[in-house]
Order: sequence, then structure tokens, then C-alpha cells
Amino acid sequence: MARGTQHRKRRTGPNARVASPSVAQTTRKKKAPPSWEDQLFFSRLRRHAKWVFVLLAIFFAAGFVLFGVGSGSTGLNSVLQNMFQGSGSTGANISKLQKATVKNPKDSKAWRDYATGLEQKNKLPDAANALSQYIALKPKDASAVEELAGIYLRQATNYENDYAIAQGIYTFQAANPVFQPAASSSLGKAFAAQGGLLDPISSAAGGVLSTQSSTAFQNLATAEQNAVATYQKLAVLQPNDATTQFRLGQIASQAAQLTSASTNKQVAIKAIRAFLKLSPNDPLAPQAKTALKSLLKK
Repeated sequence: MARGTQHRKRRTGPNARVASPSVAQTTRKKKAPPSWEDQLFFSRLRRHAKWVFVLLAIFFAAGFVLFGVGSGSTGLNSVLQNMFQGSGSTGANISKLQKATVKNPKDSKAWRDYATGLEQKNKLPDAANALSQYIALKPKDASAVEELAGIYLRQATNYENDYAIAQGIYTFQAANPVFQPAASSSLGKAFAAQGGLLDPISSAAGGVLSTQSSTAFQNLATAEQNAVATYQKLAVLQPNDATTQFRLGQIASQAAQLTSASTNKQVAIKAIRAFLKLSPNDPLAPQAKTALKSLLKK
């Protein structure tokens, strides 16, 4: 799923086309939204599995000791990010920016600067909170609302990666217990007599990974829901923007897969219909029509 918080100029005309060629004339070319299929959770999970299993043998043993899997840390995904992004010693002075918001909580610029600094440090939950404070003071700033949605989508990507990794390792270790004795050995026969129980270490590992997987999934669902709610606010601010309606339809459709609630499905249907009304001849219209038919059948 394409996620991010890139600043970009947006089209506001009623006949604006998604990924219109005219956008190339702006200072930074706007990327077309990803295909509808690329957004679907289980399709993405299958793609994750291709590389997850390559890393299983390495991360299984190291996960509990080196990366703190299941220990309450921010997860394997965050550890890898820190490895490649460095310690974050450069950039904005977060403490100074935070003090500015405390000194004057009604200063919208202070909250905006604080949110930007937190984003640069990859402190996404705090960045979302700070940017929400800014939006409360400047509710009509569409670019900030879109940026907030992007933060939630980045969070969802991180949780999705954590979920895929935990699920992959859990499946691997369940099929390959670390200390399971040979079935023909005396100890193996004793295990079999007790119902084939796994050794305590493997059982504990399975429990930790199962918990981590469940937590990551719940966090993913929450982040997706936050993104839906934020894009709904953006759609109210820019009702004639086709791109916003398309993205809202995609994200709501994605969120509908993660929960049994029908609300997101209805939001997706409404957004897709709005997109098709605003831009019926858009290159993405066939994709949107197919997705709409699929949602209406469910």
C-alpha cells in the first residue's frame, strides 16, 4: 500500500482527473493512487510472505534476544528502521518545540512545527497527536488533514509488517519446534504420551508470537480506521476533489476487511460513487467500477 505524508499541491476543480497529465507541470509530480488490488490486506500479506520466510531462520533465534520481540519494544519493524535511519541525533530539537506548545497551547504554528519535528524523528503516534492539535486550531487546513491521514497510513504499514513477520515466525516455529525430541527417543515417546506437547521453550515462544501478532493486527485495524476518519474530514473540505474520493474509497474498503462492521463498506461505496461522478472518464474509473461491484455483492 502506498502510504506517506508527502506535501503536494492538490486539484480542486470539479472535473479534476486522478493522475492527470497536467500535474506533471507542477514542481513535483504527483503519483497516481495505487491499484485497488494493491490496497487489499490479504493480497499485501501474501507479498510479505515471500520475503518473510527468507528471514525466518535468522530472526527466529535473534528475535527474542537482539530485537526484543514480544518484550514490549516497538517491534522488529521499528528496530530495522532505526538501524538504517540512525539514532536521529540530527534535525529538529524536539524538546524545544514541545516547550513552545506548552508555553502557548493556542499557537498553531508551534503545534505544526512540533508535529513536523516528530515526523522527522519517526515518532508517528506523537506526531499524529501534535498534528491533531494543530488541526483543531486550523480545521480548514486541508494539507494538514491529508498529512495526518498519511501518518496513520504509515503507522498501518508498520503494524502490517510486524503482523506479517510475527505470523510468519509463529507458523515456522510451530512446524519446527526448537527442542522437540525425535519421536523414536525416550523423551519423544514421553512427549507423545502427554499428547505430543511441545517443549516449554517452543510453547512459550508460540505464546509470545501469538500475542504480538494479535496486538499488531489490532493496532493495524485502529490505524486504518483513523485514516478513514481523517480522509472523511478531507472529503468534506474538498468535496470536488476526485483523488480524495478515490483514496477514501480505497482506504475504507481496506478497513472493511479488517473489521466486521459494515460502516466502512458503506463509506467506501459512497466514496467510489462520488469519484465516478466527479471523474467518469478517469483512467482509474474501470478499477473503481470493479471494486464497487465487488462491494455491492458482499
